[in-house]
Amino acid sequence: RAARDRLGELQALFDELSKSKKKLEAAKAELEKKSSEYEQLNTALKGEIEAGRVELTELRGRTTVKMKDKILFASGSSTIGSEGRAALRKVADALRGLQKKAIRVEGHTDNVPTGSGGPFPSNWELSTARALAVVHFLQEAGVDPTRLSGAGYSEYQPIAPNDTPEGRSQNRRIEIVLVPLEGPAAAPTAAAKAAP
Repeated sequence: RAARDRLGELQALFDELSKSKKKLEAAKAELEKKSSEYEQLNTALKGEIEAGRVELTELRGRTTVKMKDKILFASGSSTIGSEGRAALRKVADALRGLQKKAIRVEGHTDNVPTGSGGPFPSNWELSTARALAVVHFLQEAGVDPTRLSGAGYSEYQPIAPNDTPEGRSQNRRIEIVLVPLEGPAAAPTAAAKAAP
């Protein structure tokens, strides 16, 4: 009887380990899938990355395409320059190939005030206007607008100290963040399913 009880305990432990192994394999497959998206973007944007116009990172399932503002915008402006348009075209080409990802464009500034009397009363307006300029550009370049959103963070999410010109330069940036698609855009709508 003791041997049978022990055998039962061992079988239960084996079953539990099998379930855990399956969960780990599923989690590993999900991580590898995210990494394949990163690799796809890395390959598509290789020239831009090597030229220093684009940085690509992946952390906790979020892939981020980071672009310095001086490539995209003149100081105090939300109009995308020619060099920025060329780089963004390549980013748009790469983003069109990714499905099941929401694309959030985030504008960030340094802590230098925008000055009074200009079109942007504060860095809030400037960061938001720049993010929306990029959103509009991506939409015009063929990226699905149901997957796009824009947000301005002003000076409040720095990645470097604002007490040097180099630090302020790093903080002035546009980040294009890819996150899993949620909500209505995640699945085709009833109208889209009914379309021939």
